Amino acid sequence: MSTIILGIESSCDDTSASVFRNDVILSNVVANQKVHEEYGGVVPELASRAHQQNIIPVVEKAIKDAGVDKNDIDAVAFTRGPGLMGSLLVGTSFAKGFAMANNIPLIEINHLHAHILAHFIKEDEDYNHHPEFPFLCLLVSGGNSQIVLVKDYLEMEVIGQTIDDAAGEAFDKCAKILGLPYPGGPLIDKLAKEGNPDAFVFNKPRIAEYDYSFSGLKTSVLYFLRDQLKQNPNFIEENKEDICASLQKTIISILMDKLVKASKDTGIKHIALAGGVSANSGLRESILAGEKKYKWKTFIPKFAYTTDNAAMVAINGFYKYIKQEFVGQEVAPYSRVQF
Repeated sequence: MSTIILGIESSCDDTSASVFRNDVILSNVVANQKVHEEYGGVVPELASRAHQQNIIPVVEKAIKDAGVDKNDIDAVAFTRGPGLMGSLLVGTSFAKGFAMANNIPLIEINHLHAHILAHFIKEDEDYNHHPEFPFLCLLVSGGNSQIVLVKDYLEMEVIGQTIDDAAGEAFDKCAKILGLPYPGGPLIDKLAKEGNPDAFVFNKPRIAEYDYSFSGLKTSVLYFLRDQLKQNPNFIEENKEDICASLQKTIISILMDKLVKASKDTGIKHIALAGGVSANSGLRESILAGEKKYKWKTFIPKFAYTTDNAAMVAINGFYKYIKQEFVGQEVAPYSRVQF
């Protein structure tokens, strides 16, 4: 007997809905918000207003694209957090209303868990390329940088995380220093392909065990550029590609050093990548290089499942549905990280 799950994602500035039959995706619709580009970052109030405009048409399209009727849906899964509170409230309120109107169970999803379980999305019944438990997942995004020990679909343990800024935040803030438009991370990746990654050296933090820190790197880049601009006002424009390549190499090196240590210490060879920054080409290449260098078996999600999307919410909802892990109408979203 099949189970139909509707997933809803609204943690930041993308409104998304997805429909699954068991663990196979039937549809995944994402509405982006371009309004934030002129502000150099996501404006929470504008994001929540856009979610209110987008959520009904996005859900309707997801159900239509899936070829199902709303009465066929067995449960609705929604992102409870972490994220922007105003954005989360829109998705949570809609999910609660949909569940009540259709008399179906409500399933709350942790946004970070969802990113990890994106590896188990099937596009057809025969797809079987996913990590085996236990595996290590490097979860990197604008708000989080973590190494997660994944023991089962719903059992995960953070063994390393950033003590200040996340890798994605470091990319975006350094991009802003360079005068690049928002979002800056993808632009740094693009420019880095044309530059020399060994042109400049930036400071790498010394943090114990598997934890990360990126605030010092941002300061290092800021002071380096300040000193160079005193001597040559055109330094950034003349060296933009090399700066981006050197910066990207440093961030990836910081991420990889800890991941390699965690793999050696735990003996785990199945390594997965997740989160928005997993779209970075340099990071993907470094993870894949680990297959030869460290005898890893690596897993990298499709680009469609790296950024925020409801497919990762729905697949998580399917595994929670199996265990009957439902919540009541009193459930409220949370903005801060909870793992």
